[in-house]
Amino acid sequence: MSTTPPESKIQKGLVKAQVEMSVLKMEQKKIDFWQDHSLEYLEMALKHDYQERVTHADGYGKRTGECGDTVEFFIMATHGEITSISYDIDGCVNTNACANAVIELTKGKSMEALWSITHEDVSAFLKTLPSHEEHCAQLAVGAFYLALRDLEKKRETVQEYTGS
Repeated sequence: MSTTPPESKIQKGLVKAQVEMSVLKMEQKKIDFWQDHSLEYLEMALKHDYQERVTHADGYGKRTGECGDTVEFFIMATHGEITSISYDIDGCVNTNACANAVIELTKGKSMEALWSITHEDVSAFLKTLPSHEEHCAQLAVGAFYLALRDLEKKRETVQEYTGS
């Protein structure tokens, strides 16, 4: 006589079937990371030049996605002009690529134009961000917007305090 409840056997069978299907799908399409991605994606995915935590940033934003990845942006500014942007992540290579792409897209833009950067811009810049990883671009842009908003709030507070 079996001691395992019937529904437990069914669940084990379903899990086994899902694993077998996943293996079959992986065998059908072998992914070659180096060949399947654009040079832009590869550069941004592997770059860590801007990855730095800033203790007293003028603008700070943090978002955590449903996938568990976290992106933080740190903005430094002087006289209303951004002097540096850095980020930190706890996430996958796609999230790293998106955070770097956001910073690249900020170059040469006015403060007002920074608000026009979208997750679609990030995907277009990277060229080969997998569609099922689009949430990484949304996460990075959302964290960046929070950092911009924090910078604006602090600037408004200083203006109210100094009267300038």
